[in-house]
Amino acid sequence: MKRLIVTADDFGIAPEVNEAVEAAHRDGILTAASLLVAGPAAADAVARARAMPRLRVGLHLTLVEGPPLLAPEHVPDLVDRDGRLRTDLARLGWDIAMRPAVRRQIRAEIEAQFAAFRATGLPLDHVNAHKHFHLHPMIARELLAVAADFGVRGVRVPHEPVRVLAAIEPGTTRSASWIMAPWAGRLARKVRRAGFWSPDAVFGLAWSGQMTPARLAGLIKRLPGGCSEIYLHPAVRGGFAFSAPGYRYADELAALTAPETLAAAREGDIALGGYADFLTAH
Repeated sequence: MKRLIVTADDFGIAPEVNEAVEAAHRDGILTAASLLVAGPAAADAVARARAMPRLRVGLHLTLVEGPPLLAPEHVPDLVDRDGRLRTDLARLGWDIAMRPAVRRQIRAEIEAQFAAFRATGLPLDHVNAHKHFHLHPMIARELLAVAADFGVRGVRVPHEPVRVLAAIEPGTTRSASWIMAPWAGRLARKVRRAGFWSPDAVFGLAWSGQMTPARLAGLIKRLPGGCSEIYLHPAVRGGFAFSAPGYRYADELAALTAPETLAAAREGDIALGGYADFLTAH
């Protein structure tokens, strides 16, 4: 039997996202959500999660392109002049590699976000990072060290088999996962050596913000063996603060609840769940 985790990222970033997560879990195939603990609507997300005990909730560690949890004066090298986390990922990655003071701020922000999740009282199902920033070796080191202290064992490693995408849309070529593949391989080895677990394949990179019912149903029908994760960004509408330009938020919600999606999940030999549901098999 194949195993599948269907995750919504950015839970807590806006009421529009939280409403979609609830709808997709109630009426669709959504099994997990990754909480942005510093999000403007994080409290609403936590309240909704408490009313959905079967929804597995993890930490969406946010170190770029979002609100910090710590006050800007405590992480001055991580934020811009408006107090928001930086958007220049390449330069920030260099700063983290070369400047010990920046690494200390990264560690402090990571610890603060894990502590904020613990304060919600929700079981911590998994951890991943916004924009897959934990592919950075030094962020991965800090994340795994803190995650071990907080007892979480599931970590997303963004490895997307392009052959599956090409089977759905034959014109599909190498996706962003090809560029990230060497870093993902290094992360996978670190995750295993540290005693953590990750799904065998992760889908959502090439079609980030562009998941349609046909694409999602196609993925479900062609899942590789083992355990896969498909992550999406559903919202009832776009245009909220921190929304990504060009993302088809409402279409991604529709994909999670579409009849063809439900049929594909029902007809396949698939077990749906969260990270915690499948950890015991490893």
